[in-house]
Amino acid sequence: MAPAGRPDEVLMKDIVALHRAEYEGPPEVVVAAPGVVKFLGEQVEASESLVLAAAVSFEIRVAVSLRRDSSLRFFAADFGERKRTSVGNLKFKREDRWANYPKAVLDLLLREGLPTKGLNFTIAGDIPVGVGLASSNALVLASALAVKELYALSRRPEELSELGRRAELEFLGRAASLSDSLTASMSTPGSVSIVDLRSARRRALPFVDGDYVIVLTDSKVPRLSVEAELQQREEDCKRCLSYLSHGAKKGLRDYSPEEIDELMGSLPESVRRRGLHVVEEHRRVLEAEEALAKGDAAAFGRVVNKSHGSLRNLYEVSCPEVDWLQKRALEIEGVLCSRLTGRGFGGCTASVMERHAVPEYKKRLEEYERIFGFRPAVYETELAGGARVLD
Repeated sequence: MAPAGRPDEVLMKDIVALHRAEYEGPPEVVVAAPGVVKFLGEQVEASESLVLAAAVSFEIRVAVSLRRDSSLRFFAADFGERKRTSVGNLKFKREDRWANYPKAVLDLLLREGLPTKGLNFTIAGDIPVGVGLASSNALVLASALAVKELYALSRRPEELSELGRRAELEFLGRAASLSDSLTASMSTPGSVSIVDLRSARRRALPFVDGDYVIVLTDSKVPRLSVEAELQQREEDCKRCLSYLSHGAKKGLRDYSPEEIDELMGSLPESVRRRGLHVVEEHRRVLEAEEALAKGDAAAFGRVVNKSHGSLRNLYEVSCPEVDWLQKRALEIEGVLCSRLTGRGFGGCTASVMERHAVPEYKKRLEEYERIFGFRPAVYETELAGGARVLD
């Protein structure tokens, strides 16, 4: 499913024209990789639990052509920015920002023996910045797919997913999201993904029937560094697990809410609440899976809404502005569910609603600006398939 009704051939012409104008020649390969929205499990990936995610119609597109020399040139059409290096000088540079992602892919493939010379890259896309749709994952995956196609490498989608994650870890020094990577590489249109972070496996489920759209609302709440807060929550979860397991090789997902309740008074209440959120979120993903398997949209929506309440009350990563957006959305007929998505402490809500409900929802947001003083940004998207070659 292409964004906003734009067919693949239109997207292809756009980036081909950009590439031709930049490099005076057409690309040899053009690919696209989608953004990812998470409905459940996102904030507790460190606990090796389950995540329910979906590829959406916002995407990153990459066009590539061969050069006769050893130069590597990168053009980000949306920013009007250009970066360059060479095959023999692939290094991480902070100032290269977005170009470090395709460089990471090339660095890994070169170390594995890819006999590449110079390449021209053109990058374009429509994934909104800063709303938690895994745009960096999409860029890494699209870069990996483009090089795979250019050199006719034998890599399955799950292998491309792993290649991208390794590239980020080894070149940029940070661990990429497994759920983002598998969802973006392997999704089929109309389906959602359940990613088991313990087994590193993905399974697909059909989404709810109906004329639904996913509406992302950026609260525009300023966020200072939240790293310390998020790290504290991860440490709380580890402490809760340590108390429960006594060193056994288990995860919080292996315990019941009743077992967490029994810790009341034995652990700081904040630690117990964090652990309870992880345990209940794991169960919510299973409940959502059952609801989707039965085609029960209402049950699916209830599970997602409960997750937001848990993020607010137990994991404590929401804020008044985001809570307001979530509550107002659910007051509108045709809205199935709404929940905080992303890292929290501001950020976005993801709401699933019938298309006819969107105008009323946007009207309600005028009140949000009057109350909180922030003008929210609204993005509509739909489910889409995984990374693909544009023919």
